[in-house]
Amino acid sequence: MENEQPKQLIAVSALVKNDKGEILLLRTHWRSDTWEMPGGNVEVGEPLDEAVCREYLEETGIVIRPLGITGVYFNATKHVLSIVFKAEYVSGQIKIQPEEIQEAKFLELNESNIDQYITRPQQKSRTLDAMRAKCFIPYETWEVNPTYNLLTRLHNN
Repeated sequence: MENEQPKQLIAVSALVKNDKGEILLLRTHWRSDTWEMPGGNVEVGEPLDEAVCREYLEETGIVIRPLGITGVYFNATKHVLSIVFKAEYVSGQIKIQPEEIQEAKFLELNESNIDQYITRPQQKSRTLDAMRAKCFIPYETWEVNPTYNLLTRLHNN
């Protein structure tokens, strides 16, 4: 069973606002018809909070700090489990990888104009859930070898 592919993929994304309340969204080359939250696939063995930070940095040049999970979604056709975080901006300027990302910018997004930007229904529901979230689902990363060691815990403060 060497190099066996996982039976499903895990993806992460995050909703991040700037000091004006605008949300950072991007368009990729393969989904250029819609804006979406930055994110991507989790590597095998990678904690979810680290994955969302890595993907966000790779796609936008922005360093973030995850605050908590706002939703968990499953694409039954493509077997992708998607976890959405709310995160805060830490540092950096928008700098995209042009081979993957077509455009990234902070947008004044709200429930009345979301359809102008987000055209895919699954992206819209995830974004709205993250925008509306008042509390977060707790998230922990544990290391067990041989004792239990809590590495990360995200929860409402």
